[in-house]
Parts: sequence; structure tokens; C-alpha cells
Amino acid sequence: MTYLRYAPGIETPEPDEQKTIDGIIAGMTKESQTVEQREGHAVRASHAKSTACVIGELTVADDLPPELAQGLFARGGTFQVAVRFAQGPGERLGDRVSTHRGMAIKVFGVEGEKLPGHDAPTQDFVLASGTTFPAGTAAGFLSQAGKIGAATPLPEGVKSVASSLARNINKVLNAVTGGPSPTLDFYGHPFSHPLDDYYFSQCPIRFGDYVAKLGAFPVAPEQRALDDWQLDPHADEDGFRHAAVDYFDVHDAVFELRAQLWANAETQPIEDTSVEWPVEDSAYVTVATIRLPRQAAYGPERVRYFDEVMTFRPAHSLAVHRPLGGVMRARLQVYKALSDFRHRENGIPAADTATIEAIPA
Repeated sequence: MTYLRYAPGIETPEPDEQKTIDGIIAGMTKESQTVEQREGHAVRASHAKSTACVIGELTVADDLPPELAQGLFARGGTFQVAVRFAQGPGERLGDRVSTHRGMAIKVFGVEGEKLPGHDAPTQDFVLASGTTFPAGTAAGFLSQAGKIGAATPLPEGVKSVASSLARNINKVLNAVTGGPSPTLDFYGHPFSHPLDDYYFSQCPIRFGDYVAKLGAFPVAPEQRALDDWQLDPHADEDGFRHAAVDYFDVHDAVFELRAQLWANAETQPIEDTSVEWPVEDSAYVTVATIRLPRQAAYGPERVRYFDEVMTFRPAHSLAVHRPLGGVMRARLQVYKALSDFRHRENGIPAADTATIEAIPA
């Protein structure tokens, strides 16, 4: 297999892209203000409702082939990690509004040149359910943010109906076409167990001399045994959280972190994240294992630190893992602006957490 090399010229910014990014920031800030007025507290503009806040280790595989032995993964070794699992919306809704999900990973003890403005020895990987980001481009991101912002003031019951409709249409599509719609899944994700989900970068990143998308795949037998688990949202509006906490009370969770290298510029675009990279062109290959041991996954002090203080951003990155494409170029600015807003409104200083010891037990 021949993989395409990273080069600065592989990105093609859209015309007036900065104006688009400014529009995303303005629209999502307005959305956050609406939620703050309703809840009396500013929350994350995406993935506001956490389901588990855990620590563990990431072990890079030994003897990776040269194209995979890049950046953080250049040599075998073990790093400490903090991982936050969360529901997708930028407001804390009941779990009957089951949308896309997030898995944010902070890797500690990472040395090497960082992106400008990032000084901590860490690398963040911000993943979500679904192999693609349906908005596709920065302009699409702006359009999607506008639709979500317009829906934010609506009653939760309306959002529940919309989520249910998207989920049920996707069930039909899955049965008829053999695959769900990523856009519908974004708004109406199945009532599956959060630790049995697959999480993806959705957007490409630089992978040393190459380019890749990343995915976290659940592999522990106890996780795979949850394939048929389904939440009854009418019985428990915080059921995803309770299920994750109950799991970590007795089991370890293990995810394989896999990289899908860029191999075909025609079928695997850099600038359109709505296009799924065909696995026929390049498969996801394991580069590391994330082991999250059994633990108290939702202690009040730890949750406060994860939810209120800690920041996870694509900009917290080694230069050799720089985010790529218009959606990621937007996120480099959007995440910081919205985090600054949230921390300023709540009067809580943000922390670019540098060591795992800073995280409460």
C-alpha cells in the first residue's frame, strides 16, 4: 500500500473563510448565552452533559511500520490519559434526546514541538460517534451551527420528537440501504451503551510525514457484550451516565486507537469531512491501546474539574499532528472562543491541564 505524504499545500481554504469562522463563533456564542439564561450557568457549547470522567493509560504498540510510527506513535511506550465521555448537545438535556456522542482524550507526558499557544506537554484527540462530520466544510459548519442555534430555545419535548424521528428514519434506511445517514445519526443516535460506541476524529490530522483520521474501537469482552444493550429513556433521563458509572464500578474499558492513513486524494478529501474515507482504500490499523481501569467514574470533585475547569481542544496538539481541513481550521478558533466565554461567564479560570496529578480523585 502506498500512502500519500503530508505537504503544506494539501489544504485549500475557502474564500472568506475567516468571515465564516467569525460567524460560527458569533452564532455558537449566542446559543451558549441562550442556554446560560435558561440554566443559570454557562456550559460547553458542544458535549455539555458528561457521562463518565476517567483516567487511564495509552500504550503505543511496539514495532509499528514506518508509516504508522509517526509523531506521538513513533516508538512504543505508555502515557497517562484523561478521557471525558459526553452527550453531543451544547445543553444538558434528558437522555431521550439521544444525539451524537463525544470521547475527548488528553494524553500526558508528550514532548515535542506544539502548535502556537499550546505549552503543556499534552496531546488532545477530540473524537465523536460517526465516521464523518456531516457539515463537511467551514461553510457547512456555519449553516449547521445556525440550525442548532435556532432550535436551542425550543422546548425539550420538541427536541425529543426530532431526535426520535431522525433515529427511526435511520432504522429504515439501515434496513433498506444497509447503512444509516450520518446527518440523521448526528441528531438521532441509537440508545446504545456509551462504552460500546465507536468514536472518530471525523476530520483528518497530520500524522507525521503522512495524514490520517483516527478512531477509538471498544474491544474489551465486557464492552462487546453490550451490543444489544438499549436505554429505556422513559425510565431514566440520565441513563447513559448511570450505565457508564455502573460499568466502571466493576470493569475495565479498553479501546484500540486506530489510524486510517490517507491513500487516495480523490476518494479521501481533506477539505470535505462529510465524505467517508473508504476502508477499501486504507483500513483503520491499531497504533495504540487505551485502557481505562475500573474506578469511580463520576465523583463530584473530578466531574467539576472535567466539566468546569479542564479544556479539550484540537489546538492542544503536537505540530506533527496538526488538525487539517476547513472544519478543523474553524475548530482551532471556535473551541478557544467558546471556552473563553464559558469560563469568563462562570468566573472559573480555564486550565490547560499539564499533569494527571492535577485531576481530583
